[in-house]
Amino acid sequence: MNTPPRPGHAPVDVAVIGAGVVGSAIARALSGHELDVALLDARQDVGDGTSKANTAILHTGFDATPGTLESRLVREGYQLLREYADRTGVPYEPTGAVLVAWDDEQLTALPGLREKAERNGYRETELIDAEEVYRLLPGLGPGVLGGLTVPGESIICTWTTSLALATDAVNRGTRLLRAHRVESVCPGDGYTVLHTSQGEIRARWVVNAAGLGSDTLDAHFGFDRFHLNPRRGELLVYDKQARPLADRIVLPVPSKLGKGVLISPTIYGNVMLGPTAEDLTDRTDSSTTEDGYAFLLEKGQRIMPELVREEVTAAYAGLRAASDVPDYTVEVSAERRYAVAGGIRSTGLTSAMAVAEHLVRLLGEAGLPLTVRPNLPAPPVMPNIGEAATRPYEDAERIARDPEYGVVTCFCERVTRGEIRDALNSTIPARDLGGLRRRTRAMNGRCQGFYCGAEVTGMLEDALGQEGDPGTTPTGCRSLPTAPSADCRTAPDGRGDIRCRAAADGESPAGTQAGTGTDTANQATEATRPADTTGEESKR
Repeated sequence: MNTPPRPGHAPVDVAVIGAGVVGSAIARALSGHELDVALLDARQDVGDGTSKANTAILHTGFDATPGTLESRLVREGYQLLREYADRTGVPYEPTGAVLVAWDDEQLTALPGLREKAERNGYRETELIDAEEVYRLLPGLGPGVLGGLTVPGESIICTWTTSLALATDAVNRGTRLLRAHRVESVCPGDGYTVLHTSQGEIRARWVVNAAGLGSDTLDAHFGFDRFHLNPRRGELLVYDKQARPLADRIVLPVPSKLGKGVLISPTIYGNVMLGPTAEDLTDRTDSSTTEDGYAFLLEKGQRIMPELVREEVTAAYAGLRAASDVPDYTVEVSAERRYAVAGGIRSTGLTSAMAVAEHLVRLLGEAGLPLTVRPNLPAPPVMPNIGEAATRPYEDAERIARDPEYGVVTCFCERVTRGEIRDALNSTIPARDLGGLRRRTRAMNGRCQGFYCGAEVTGMLEDALGQEGDPGTTPTGCRSLPTAPSADCRTAPDGRGDIRCRAAADGESPAGTQAGTGTDTANQATEATRPADTTGEESKR
């Protein structure tokens, strides 16, 4: 769905730039009021930047820095997102996590981490000895000295989270404008003009949730308060046969060198190893590397030797926004009628709904009229693409009502024609193969689309039909960079890349491609690489 600007180009009340998980949550919260809201993104889909490329952990916030805005919003967001997932069907699993100590320094650090968790309001951690660690995780390598359990840590579908929030926003009246790259901004007395790749958008208030491009956009509103660099994280996704080895999240004990490499099950039945953590200057470089692959195998051999003997379904990389400010930047300027949610690091998946509530309160205090909209529609019920609940292919009653749910198209992931059809005809339909993968898991399995790619691509092309070019780039004042730093790449044909490629744009943990991102940051953990590598993050 791409809703056009209103007739006469009258200003919208609020334009939210960036349709990642944070921007979508903000648009949803704003559209719960009597406001005309537009949600813009440079890409062809919502949640198509860093929001899709992370470790997909619903985080308790036990290890956040106490007293920070991030700590509070992660704690609040954890509860909000769990409740929202229960209402909308966003798949998540409360697997729990264990921090594993491999040396005396790490073992000594565990009591301090427990105390830190309590200062953050989380009191369910428990110190355990090596015997108990091996009982919980018998596949770990030799040398474990002890651990700390964090039973509230969960895995979640980051793709469905972003899509649910954006769908909810659209159902509440938000106008979604995909493939609208903001190229320049012209603040005025009554409104700001956003020059986009598809024409002008005028807005009385502007909210910057542009992820990896949020510092650049912030500067064009006259601010110099935080600076971002892209942090690349590479991950390996193992085949579903490896899932019995890791039924909970295995976390490293953070050190002054970084957060380290984790092992985590995924909602889709796989196991993920990573991420690396490498600070870059190129905001588009989401390539995977030979060094990253070797580094992860070395770490995996130490943590869980049996895992690295399993088949790797995919290797991918994602970029997240690493800020030089040690906390979230969530601020509002009443004078400029402008707000920013920037530097939302890897915890953004968990905190997104709380960030939205916090920012809307600040906007109200700054003068944005907030009249609650009556009779809001119920939240959407999202298709289940997780393994913990019944999938369409195994639902006999559903198949009896609609036989298309009994026709399997993607055999690796058991995705049916009915699911693909639904994804192409939903409130926010998929416009490219990446969007279909995120909505259905099609082409995400062992063969990476080798067998089903032609049929899935054909269904996509039939749905797209003769859709025209979304528009040309207007000129404007205060030009923003044309490189993907502000929002991300757009396919040359204006519709998205519909080629079948096993490593195209960095999806997430069921086994997909190599990732990129710019809209907002998500859950990920940091690892330190030898010598010249110090980065983090990735998908699923």
